[in-house]
Amino acid sequence: QVQLVESGGGLVQAGGSLRLSCVASGRTFSIYGMGWFRQTPGKEREFVAAVSWRGSTTYYADSVKGRFTISRDNAKNTVYLQMNSLKPEDTAVYYCATQRGAYGQVSTRIVDFGSWGQGTQVTVSS
Repeated sequence: QVQLVESGGGLVQAGGSLRLSCVASGRTFSIYGMGWFRQTPGKEREFVAAVSWRGSTTYYADSVKGRFTISRDNAKNTVYLQMNSLKPEDTAVYYCATQRGAYGQVSTRIVDFGSWGQGTQVTVSS
């Protein structure tokens, strides 16, 4: 069973930046696609970004494209989310997740992700 621990959230002013980290343990990290999702109270969890197990393919939600960058360091069992030009509407709890199948094509669908971290709060003030 994989364990995921996110960090790096906090309070930032609009236009600022944060970098989220997610460290994985418990199974081989490098053969699974990884994703970041976010959720606000009363809303469903939504896709933010995903990266393939090799790190060569990335996908982004339209709302963050051009502002957020997902990356991974397989030697450190870590996936990152660099968030620039933050907006108040980016305020949410951010979760990292690992895809269910090894060596699979990167997915943007929440149903394809089977293990989740506890989340880290990101608050963007206007």
